[in-house]
Parts: sequence; structure tokens; C-alpha cells
Amino acid sequence: MRPTSRPRRFDLIAFDWDGTLFDSTQIIVRCIQAAVKDVGGTVPTDKAASYVIGMALMQALAHAAPDVPPEKYPELGNRYRFHYLQHQDDLSLFEGVLPMLADLRDAGHLLTVATGKSRRGLDDVLHSKDLKGVFDGSRTADQTAGKPHPLMLQELMAEFDVLPERVLMIGDTTHDLQMALNAGCASVGVSYGAHEPDAFHVLQPLAVAHSVRELHDWLRANG
Repeated sequence: MRPTSRPRRFDLIAFDWDGTLFDSTQIIVRCIQAAVKDVGGTVPTDKAASYVIGMALMQALAHAAPDVPPEKYPELGNRYRFHYLQHQDDLSLFEGVLPMLADLRDAGHLLTVATGKSRRGLDDVLHSKDLKGVFDGSRTADQTAGKPHPLMLQELMAEFDVLPERVLMIGDTTHDLQMALNAGCASVGVSYGAHEPDAFHVLQPLAVAHSVRELHDWLRANG
């Protein structure tokens, strides 16, 4: 383990996935729009579709398509999954993510994921060669409460016996930052994902990073 020149401020760092580590925001927006169109709903704007990223899937789709009746939700979910699978090979980690995660592991941080993705969807990417063994734990929206409910973070804190003041949540949406606030944890926002950073400040993030490089530098200095 690389020696550090200062004590760690945070023992556990929880990352959102889509739009924070994974460059998927625009594809998710297009898939939401296509799914809503397929079931006859009013196609949401880019802004409306990007707002729901980070929520549990069906909660997100229902919010993005308020005129689609509940009996069509299963079909809506299936159509979203269909379109997303067509683009799965187009998705990739943001440049600089792997070196940042390696640096954090070397510094002794526990690394976790707290995401609105499904367990199956997250496991598919975490089992890839580059990411195998990188994360110590994770929670998904279909195995616990969706954001901004604090249960994801509360379960991770309980699993690793870490107090809220020693936990940092990093995400690209107000849902991520509100979840951290609800759990009594600190947060950092990133502006390169789904939500406009103007809405972040009321949720009291310690910082807003405008690139992975900037996030990495902040974590080195303050994590």
C-alpha cells in the first residue's frame, strides 16, 4: 500500500455509475425516449429524460412518461431494456476513471457503487476484466430502496462498519447528492453527467468537479 502524507478523511467512497464513472448519459436518454414512443406515450424532452437518470428503472420511466398508464409499465420497461442492449457495446468508462480508482485503492479507501442500475446490469460490467476486484461492495436500486432514499448508503455503511462522517458519495445527479444528505454523508458532484450543476449547491456538496481529472485531483487533496 502506498504511504499517505496525511490521514484519510473518508474511509468509504461510494460512486454512482451512469454519468459518473460510465459515459452513458446520452444513450440512456435516447433509450428512454424510444421506449416511451414504442408504447404510445408522449416522448420526453432530453432534459426530462436525463432528469430521471439515477432513479430505479420503473420509477424513472414512470416519471419521464406520466401519460403512460401503469398497466403498460412492464412493456415500457421491456422496451427500454431492448433499446439499451442494442447500445451496450457503445458504452465505456470515462477517460481517467481506472487510474483514479487504482490510486484510491492504493491509498486504502474502500470503494463501492451505489446506483440506480439493476443488479444484473451492474454485475455485467463489474465482471469485465478491467473492473474485476476493483470495488469492495455495491448496491443497486432493485435490491434496496432507490435514490434519493438513503438505504443504499446505510446498507453499505453497515456492511463495512463505517460511520456516516467517514463516507463520501460521488454522483452526477441531485438524486445522488440528496441521498448523501439523507444519509448524513458528505458528497461531491460531477458536472459532466445527467444533471446541470446549478441545482447541486442547495444540496451542499463539498465540491463540484467538471472532469474526471478534476475529481481525481480533488480526491487526492481532500479524500
